[in-house]
Amino acid sequence: MVRMGNVLLLMLAWAPGVFAAQLSPPDPCYDDAGQPRRCVPDFVNAGFGREVRVSSTCGAPPSSVCPAGARRLCRACDAHPAAFLTDPHNAHNLSCWRSAEVGRAAHNVSLSLALHKKFEVTYVSLHFCSARPDSMAILKSMDYGHTWVPLQFYSSQCRRLYHTSAGATVTKQNEQEALCSDALAAPQPLPGGLVAFSTLDGRPSAQDFDSSPVLQDWVTATDIRVEFHRASGAGSDDDTFQYAVADFQVGGRCRCNGHASRCLKDKEGRLVCDCRHHTAGADCDRCKPFHYDRPWQRATAREPNECLACSCNLHARRCRFNMELYKLSGRKSGGVCLNCRHNTAGRHCHYCKEGFYRDLAKAITHRKACRACDCHPVGAAGKTCNQTTGQCPCKDGVTGITCNRCAKGYQQSRSPVAPCIKIPTASPRWVASSTVEPVDCESYCKPVKGNLKINMKKYCKKDYAIQVNVLDMDTVSEWAKFTVNIISVYKSRDERIKRADQSLWINMKDLACKCPKIQMSKNYLVMGNFDSTSERLGGLVADKNSLVIQWRDVWTRRLRKFQRKEKKGKCGKA
Repeated sequence: MVRMGNVLLLMLAWAPGVFAAQLSPPDPCYDDAGQPRRCVPDFVNAGFGREVRVSSTCGAPPSSVCPAGARRLCRACDAHPAAFLTDPHNAHNLSCWRSAEVGRAAHNVSLSLALHKKFEVTYVSLHFCSARPDSMAILKSMDYGHTWVPLQFYSSQCRRLYHTSAGATVTKQNEQEALCSDALAAPQPLPGGLVAFSTLDGRPSAQDFDSSPVLQDWVTATDIRVEFHRASGAGSDDDTFQYAVADFQVGGRCRCNGHASRCLKDKEGRLVCDCRHHTAGADCDRCKPFHYDRPWQRATAREPNECLACSCNLHARRCRFNMELYKLSGRKSGGVCLNCRHNTAGRHCHYCKEGFYRDLAKAITHRKACRACDCHPVGAAGKTCNQTTGQCPCKDGVTGITCNRCAKGYQQSRSPVAPCIKIPTASPRWVASSTVEPVDCESYCKPVKGNLKINMKKYCKKDYAIQVNVLDMDTVSEWAKFTVNIISVYKSRDERIKRADQSLWINMKDLACKCPKIQMSKNYLVMGNFDSTSERLGGLVADKNSLVIQWRDVWTRRLRKFQRKEKKGKCGKA
């Protein structure tokens, strides 16, 4: 025994793959290479062991049965329940359901079998214990018994009972219509026997079932019903008889649309397909969530038609299908990602959303593939940067990937509109131009040198007194043109002077000699006069005779005081 045990251990150690294969059989829905293929559940008797609802049962309620024409021989009817219809069937020991006795006028004794799921039914068969009925109908329901449609009629009087003729020809135009057969008709009552109906027999498209939605719908049923209308071999109108059936079978497969190889019971005890190929639903009739890159289709022998996952680069958990995009792609891809995460955007979450750019050092599937632009709130002209480089759109004179510093030749200002302004390039002592000879600044500025104080007399002699902030500077011939923002107006003899941007012109020789002296981004008190040059240049003009002094906050009260005195007429006395 010990040696045999050792041999068994050696077999387990050397051949793990063999035992693993026995424990885990291959999935019929995939080939040996793991590729999807059509698969179908086993063919079964879908009615086996299921409850059959009947409209009449002998012995329920208690009743008697009498042989035809011999009422003196009546006896109590034993119970013959409907469970006999779907129990194990043995030809040598038949257990038969029997209906209660019915008269000639009795109709619609019926057997109803619920399959509790959609099945693709191949045949319906009944094994009779009594004589086979002269007229019967086989019907199906596709909505769990709410509505019924006929599958087949049997009768010697097809036209009278079922409004159709016997032996009609089946064509592709009427493949989904019930036919009537007189095969059960006989001049004398026939003993018990088998009646079997094939759903596909004689249907022209049966050879190409995969490509025929009409036949696929025709064989689909959730319930089967059989109705008996009268027995064959009639006697007098007073005769009574019974229907008796030993076996009721419904052969078919769970309808799984080629995407499952078996049916199982779910947590609620309902029969459902064990779906593969990324499909879902009780019948594998839809794609499971996030697998909407192409429309759901039934699997065929040529094409498994598995549902494909949307391509969202790991940045989305939900998607939807768009038919127009699917057609435009040549029927290859129609998925649209929803709620892209990690700062991504686009149909496939394949680019960065506004305000972010691609970090090319990381794969697009990386959680941090998109980096914030981080554009400077003052230096940048917007929050959206280049998707590839991350370069923010900078204002004039501003540079840097986030627009966070002034470019060469520019200096910082205090204005959020123009944070960087040009640096004046004039010589600090000498100015030369095409019309002006070199000037000695010391002698040129002497008349006003040191004359930088403000008083009521100077205020009254000037046409305007304003506080400005210097924003920008440009050169036009021998002139320096400054763009200034007028912050406050304390005096003005011209309506054009108001709180807004204005041009301040200074001759280059005055600027070079710093009379007046002016710097970018600074605030100044400017007091000057209007003349013909102002009119010609269309702005304010400051020269060595103007008062241009770097602003001091204490001057606000003094200038307001000058305003009040001017209103009282004291400028005329100054």
